[in-house]
Amino acid sequence: MTTLTTARLRLEPMNDSHFDGLFHMNSQVEVMQYITGKPDTPEDTQAMIERVKSRWIEYGFSWWSFIETESNEVIGAGCIQHLGRDPANPLETGWRLRKESWNKGYASEAAQAMAAFAFENLKAESLCAVCHQDNHGSAHVMKKLGMRYRGIESWYDMDTAVYSMDRADWLANQA
Repeated sequence: MTTLTTARLRLEPMNDSHFDGLFHMNSQVEVMQYITGKPDTPEDTQAMIERVKSRWIEYGFSWWSFIETESNEVIGAGCIQHLGRDPANPLETGWRLRKESWNKGYASEAAQAMAAFAFENLKAESLCAVCHQDNHGSAHVMKKLGMRYRGIESWYDMDTAVYSMDRADWLANQA
């Protein structure tokens, strides 16, 4: 399992020790508004951690908890996973941050590190991201990462805005 680091974050593979911070984030109505539409229960958060631990073992990638290095607190989470949780699909990245960590550049910082992991470590040919059509904050991060809008597609039981980039796009943005 791979830990990633950025200037202000440590991205640790999600595990039981992150429960309190993840539940704090996932129980915020504003955080879950565009994801499930309702705050998590403690059981929801624990089930997510269990799924993620299994995926790390099975695939060698999944969700990370974002630990702010200055405070050592969980402030977010993000992933590299198969779109729609189906290995037949391309890789996707995604993220969420607790409300008090919004608009500080953390999502972009983490997204850059996760994309680098996908293209450099996993040798992905492409990477996509999806968000609720009204989630302009996430769409902004996707564009900032270098992704291009692909259209509206149905994923995760909703019509989502889909953004993507291929390896050539990634390498061009790194030059």
